[in-house]
Amino acid sequence: MTSLSLPIVLVGLPGAGKTKVGRLAAQSLGVAHIDTDRLIEEEAGCSISTIFAQEGEAGFREREAQAVERALKMKAIISLGGGAVSSPRVRELLKNVDVVRIEVEHEELLRRVTKKNHRPLLREDPDGVLLRLREEREPYYREVETVTLPSDDGPALEVAERLLGLIDTHRSTIHVKGSAPYDVLITRGITAEAILEVLRPQATKVLLVHASPVEEAAQEIAEGLRAQGLEVHLASHPEGEAAKSLNVVAGLWDLAGRITLGRADALVAIGGGATTDMAGFVAATWLRGIDLVTVPTTLLAMVDAAIGGKTGINTAAGKNLVGSFHPPRRVLCDLDFLSSLPERDFRAGMAEVLKCGFISDEKILTIVEEAEPDTLIDPTSPELRELLERAIGVKARVVSEDLKESGLREILNYGHTFAHAIERCEDYTWRHGEAVAVGCVFAAHLAQLRGLLSQEEVARHIRVLSKMGLPTSYEGATLKELKDAIASDKKARQGRMRFILLKGIARPEAFQVEPSELDEPAERIGIHS
Repeated sequence: MTSLSLPIVLVGLPGAGKTKVGRLAAQSLGVAHIDTDRLIEEEAGCSISTIFAQEGEAGFREREAQAVERALKMKAIISLGGGAVSSPRVRELLKNVDVVRIEVEHEELLRRVTKKNHRPLLREDPDGVLLRLREEREPYYREVETVTLPSDDGPALEVAERLLGLIDTHRSTIHVKGSAPYDVLITRGITAEAILEVLRPQATKVLLVHASPVEEAAQEIAEGLRAQGLEVHLASHPEGEAAKSLNVVAGLWDLAGRITLGRADALVAIGGGATTDMAGFVAATWLRGIDLVTVPTTLLAMVDAAIGGKTGINTAAGKNLVGSFHPPRRVLCDLDFLSSLPERDFRAGMAEVLKCGFISDEKILTIVEEAEPDTLIDPTSPELRELLERAIGVKARVVSEDLKESGLREILNYGHTFAHAIERCEDYTWRHGEAVAVGCVFAAHLAQLRGLLSQEEVARHIRVLSKMGLPTSYEGATLKELKDAIASDKKARQGRMRFILLKGIARPEAFQVEPSELDEPAERIGIHS
């Protein structure tokens, strides 16, 4: 049975009932309903017929595509105008979205539209026009639809109820586009079916790599896969950064060889960021690349490490210097894992969430500022779920445009240049998120000294990070030690330090920075020369 997740888009011919059904379903779910025609009129300050008269169909379709793009960023039910699917840009936007086509038989549709005379296109020859529109738009509907929902002469409420029956309210999907698109599923309770859905039909074996603390969950998933006829082999690994070693990778290569893991088979990684980084590298290199499914079990991994296709291991020269880009087939974020996550790790993961607020989605910061502190560390709270979805959405949008960090993706490194230096100087005993929190504050001070940020924007950094119990100062290594670590960072260019700075909240940009510029912001956060 088809299972839909928000946002959901309703399409269909004029008179299909898209607006009424969408409004009723949205009311029942307690989510927003967006009618793109109404959205266009509100933003233009005039009617659609006026837009057509003044700007022509091309002008209207451009406005329509922009309205659809904005609407898709919301967790809502969206009703499109009947002709929206005729736009190639709209069809591209709908490519990875759940689209419900409301289908009405011709005679019933004719009865509906002739009852009302507010549609100029249908006033003179409704029968002929409807037949023509059906023929013209049929290929477009088939291209975009996820499911067809029949509607007859019954009330719209019945159609809305059937739509509600297809919606999984516990599951949301965020799509990562690009040359190798995939979904990030946010849900409660990972099933073997969610993995099976994306495996190749020819797959016969799965290598399931997992961190030791989640062995029970790994065993359950393995049993589910075996019940479907797959041969499953489990392999645990050392916890934390110790997993990201060549010795661990070599051991998994040997195991893959012994079980004759083939090109059509898959590797499933269950664990935190270290697991997804290392196991992803194994998947990328075995037979020059096999399918990968990741099940991140920490907050940090859910919003960052498991998304984006980066894989890697550590060497004596530094973290993640050996790796590759290898997008997964699917990322499965089971929020139930967060209930057993130590509070310190949970708070550390929130640093990456807040980073997404600083660089792209200011609503993240607003939610943290307005929410009760307890709700922000409660895996069952709607506030926490929205924060996760928004942070994942930010990363998904960025990596969709720039998989291999050739441009836009660099903004995800906000706070990371200084954070990596702290981690290296502290011999990786600091949690990554804690170092990122300090790095964001450092970058904010640096931006302010350059005249890019206001004092209040710097204070906002400190305020939201502190509310999450994250550090905003540092007194460990000396400034010279930190500068040396920054100079050796893989993000340095031609020997010059490179920082992502903000020119205002959600306005990131890359800058070359002279070593002398680090002195004052370092002093502000407690670092001694």
